[in-house]
Amino acid sequence: MGQKKLIRFAEIETFPNVLQYPQDMKGKWSEFFKNNHPITLELACGKGEYAVGLGRLYPERNFIGIDLKGNRIWVGAKTALKENLTNVAFIRSQIDQVTNYFAEAEVSEIWITFPDPQLRASKHKKRLTHPKFLRAYQQLLKPGGLIHLKTDSPVLYRFTKEVISLYDLPLHYSTDNLYQEETISDELKIKTHYEGLDIAQSNRIHYLQFSLPATALPVEPDALLKQWVFETEKD
Repeated sequence: MGQKKLIRFAEIETFPNVLQYPQDMKGKWSEFFKNNHPITLELACGKGEYAVGLGRLYPERNFIGIDLKGNRIWVGAKTALKENLTNVAFIRSQIDQVTNYFAEAEVSEIWITFPDPQLRASKHKKRLTHPKFLRAYQQLLKPGGLIHLKTDSPVLYRFTKEVISLYDLPLHYSTDNLYQEETISDELKIKTHYEGLDIAQSNRIHYLQFSLPATALPVEPDALLKQWVFETEKD
């Protein structure tokens, strides 16, 4: 590990806005933030551009970025501390552990911004909009809570639209070319480091906004989703 990473890992140990694999936080986030404001998560937050950007836009709400890479989290956490954004925090952990940190209906919204699209068909269950993850999100999202996906990957965008269709999820907004829309909200104008890289070389940003039902997602469509993936995508 490089010296720079070692320094950052040591620093986040001292940051009051970074919790690493926190225990016993379910239902206690109002104590952490010292208010009862709505909580929004940024999953696979990377350098936390969205958590920080949303924190600037909405001081009356709380934002938590989650990622495993402490070196990346350091960037967002350091920025939040410098700007005294007391409504922004970070959790260092794997995303599949998210149900360990939040109580039922403790989260109001979820943003998934430029996650690893897991392009191989055999890896599709690792995509953060796979029903396996959506079932986890249901355990902590308030009824009707929104999920936002922003990605440069047409594969992940099409996959998520298929999930929405197969599981009959409420779809509120969909575009395969966000910045060509006539008007977009300030929150959608926030750009991440990875967006600028255009790793997928798609030259366009895809965006979906949807929500989950109160009842658990059925398991029957899982086989249909797997079949669709292997028929439409190359491994």
